[in-house]
Amino acid sequence: MTQESFTYSFHETLFFAQYWKPEKIKAVVVIIHGMGEHSGRYQHVAQKLVANDFAVIAFDHFGHGKTKGKRGHNPGYSFVLDSISELIHKAKDLFGNFPLFLYGHSMGGNAVINYVLRKKNILNGVIATSPFLRLAFEPPAWKLYLGKVVQKIAPSITLGNELDPNDISRDPIEVQKYIEDPLVHDKVSPNFSIDFIDAGEWAISNANKLATPMLVIHGTDDKIIDYRGSEEFVKNSSLATLKLIKGGYHELQNDFCKEEFLEDIINWLHTKTQVS
Repeated sequence: MTQESFTYSFHETLFFAQYWKPEKIKAVVVIIHGMGEHSGRYQHVAQKLVANDFAVIAFDHFGHGKTKGKRGHNPGYSFVLDSISELIHKAKDLFGNFPLFLYGHSMGGNAVINYVLRKKNILNGVIATSPFLRLAFEPPAWKLYLGKVVQKIAPSITLGNELDPNDISRDPIEVQKYIEDPLVHDKVSPNFSIDFIDAGEWAISNANKLATPMLVIHGTDDKIIDYRGSEEFVKNSSLATLKLIKGGYHELQNDFCKEEFLEDIINWLHTKTQVS
C-alpha cells in the first residue's frame, strides 16, 4: 500500500489531502469527513478499503484539519460542493479511469447526497453514513433565527457546536481519542449549520431525483443526527438502500459495530464493481 499526502489550492484556500493506493486498483473511493474532524480519522477505513483493492482519497474540508482558513467556516454551500468536484478531479489525475464512489459521513454525508442530486457527475455510487439530513434534536427557534441574521451580516462568526463527545461512540477509547485529537474542533459558522440544515431537508424532499445508486447506513441510537431522516430519504428514492445498525451511535466507523459496518460497505462496493 502506498500512502501520500499533498496540498493544492482551490478558491483561495490551501487544501490538505491524502491518498491510499493498493497494488491493484478495482475502484476509487473519495471520502468526505464530518463536522469538526478531519481526513486523518479515516486511516483505518482507508486501510480496510485498500485491503480490498479500493484506492482512497480524502481531504480536509474548508475550515478543518490541516486545510488553511478559519476553523469551522466555509465560503458558501456551493463552494463546498465544488470542492468535492475538485477532489474528484484529483482522484482521476492520480489513479486514472476506474469506477468512482463518493463516501461521506455526517456533514460529509449531507454534502455527497446533495452533490449527486444537484450536479452532473460520473459516479458509480455513493455511500452516506449517519448523513446530516435532520438533527436528532430541535434547535431553539430563536437560535436558528439569530443564525440566519448573523449569516447575512457576519457569516464567518463561529460558535461552539455544543456536541457532546460521548455521543459519537459507545466505545470510551474512541471518545477519548476524539477529545485528545488536536485537529478536532467544535467551531461552526452559519455556513456550516444553517445551510446544512436547509440542504438536509431539501435532499429529503428531492430524493426522488436520485439517479446514482446509494447506500445509506445509520445507527438507531444516534443522538446527533436523526436516523429517521435517513429512513425518509431512502423511502423517497428507488435507488437508495438503507442499512440500520441497531444501537449504533453516530460514528459507526468508530463504534463497537465497526467491523459489521465496514463489511457492509465493502460488500456493497463489490456488488457495484462486479463485471457482468
